[in-house]
Amino acid sequence: MSFARSLFKMSSHNPLLRLEKRASEADQIIEYLKQQVLLLKEKAIVQASVREEKKLMVENTKLKNDIEDLKKQLLEKEKKRGGGEKAEKKPAAPSQEDAKVDVSRLDMRVGRIITAEKHPDADSLYVEQVDVGEAVPRTVVSGLVKHIPLEQMQNRMAVLMCNLKPAKMRGVVSQAMVMCASSPDKVEILDPPSGAVPGDRVTFQAFPGDPDKELNPKKKVWEQIQPDLRTDDQCVATYKGSAFEVAGKGVCKAQTMSNSGIK
Repeated sequence: MSFARSLFKMSSHNPLLRLEKRASEADQIIEYLKQQVLLLKEKAIVQASVREEKKLMVENTKLKNDIEDLKKQLLEKEKKRGGGEKAEKKPAAPSQEDAKVDVSRLDMRVGRIITAEKHPDADSLYVEQVDVGEAVPRTVVSGLVKHIPLEQMQNRMAVLMCNLKPAKMRGVVSQAMVMCASSPDKVEILDPPSGAVPGDRVTFQAFPGDPDKELNPKKKVWEQIQPDLRTDDQCVATYKGSAFEVAGKGVCKAQTMSNSGIK
């Protein structure tokens, strides 16, 4: 047997060489397994992310459904509570201001014009001091200069509306209004009945009631009543056919103006 052949034979049976070979193979296997482990880890991470995302989507959908259910419950409660409130709510009792609109709301009294003079800043206005049965006379501004001479305004009886809100007229505050029969070309102050005295109340048999302390301008009470104030064919002042009356003393009249408006 040749030397080379003999060496090969020896090597093939050499345990050390076989171990080295197996160690090399084992290293390759270990490297392969490491790569597989890495791949598996990456795959696991991806799968976990997908699972987490799916889980979150499921939870999100559940939350949305829960929110919708809560909204529905709240709406139902609101409807029930609203219905209950409406059922329990009672209509408010009408105030005196809204209860009725008729002439009884007006505080009309007999007055005596003590003095009258022309308004210092208005040619068409008189400024009067009027006794309406109170401790102090009221100042009244009237646009009567063109219709009634100044001398006829002195110390004369009249009918005054006393619960209009005081209003400034060209710098002078007017605290009442002299009631007059009125047409575009003529005006007459209403005369109380004989025997009437300042402070006597003017009433209406068909319209009993107490007047407002002061008319609310926003409610337009005077504006609603005024169109129904007229003198009849006997010159008697009326509201819807009911006479301006001073109890036990008679009715209020214009001097000559029949079937005319009153303001």
